[in-house]
Amino acid sequence: MFRLSVPLRQALSRLSLPALIAAAFGLMLLGKADALLAERARMALADAFVPAWDALRQPLRAMRGAIDEAAGLLALRAENARLREENGRLRQWQEAAQALTAENAQLRRQLGFLPEPAAPFVTARVVADGGGAYARAVLLSTGPLAGAEHPLRKGAVALDARGLAGRVTEVGSRSARVVLLTDLNSRIPVLLEGSRARAMLVGTNAARPRLQYWPAGTEPREGERVVTSAEAHAFPAGLPIGQVRRTASGAAEVDLFARLDRLDLLRLFDYGLGGALP
Repeated sequence: MFRLSVPLRQALSRLSLPALIAAAFGLMLLGKADALLAERARMALADAFVPAWDALRQPLRAMRGAIDEAAGLLALRAENARLREENGRLRQWQEAAQALTAENAQLRRQLGFLPEPAAPFVTARVVADGGGAYARAVLLSTGPLAGAEHPLRKGAVALDARGLAGRVTEVGSRSARVVLLTDLNSRIPVLLEGSRARAMLVGTNAARPRLQYWPAGTEPREGERVVTSAEAHAFPAGLPIGQVRRTASGAAEVDLFARLDRLDLLRLFDYGLGGALP
């Protein structure tokens, strides 16, 4: 086998770096001098290497797909376990609800309970947030509803899909104004479902109205549900309002179920109650 002498190998090693630098400068000058030739050379190299790159990408793509599928299977297994546990809890709640429904029906039969008739209602769209004399109120477009079979009257109760929103205070021929629960003039008698204590829900012009005047020894608990009370004949009993939230200072406020910041449609129920209005 042909062997290079030591001095020749040393000379070649010293000349390799300058030769590569000179070749690089030569290619740069050639690219500047003849751009079309440089472009053709680049495309020729790209055409030559594309099959190799594509061949290398196939196993990488298959490996990535296998990894994603394995991760999906693991996530699906965890999701199935969570759904089975949730399904078990729902079955327990279903059994409890069926038992309570049967017990409630039996107690009603024994007491001769007469359910209240369903209140008539109309649905109206919120068209403006102008409060007029109120800071927190909305204006509804009722169209010809005011002269319909169930005419809209002052004092109607306004609910959205989640809970109580307010009460109608002004009615026109094609519009109505609803004062929201958060308005400073809003005063609503409520009931704390856990302790069955009565209190007053007072608007503060903030996002959450405040609870006041509950009986001594029955402090509102965090997360306790709040519903309407039938006191003063202003609202029917049991309409959902929200849950108790304690502030950093210890005040009892109510996180409303109704989305007062995103009102679009409101149902206006006429329960025939003539209690005090704001």
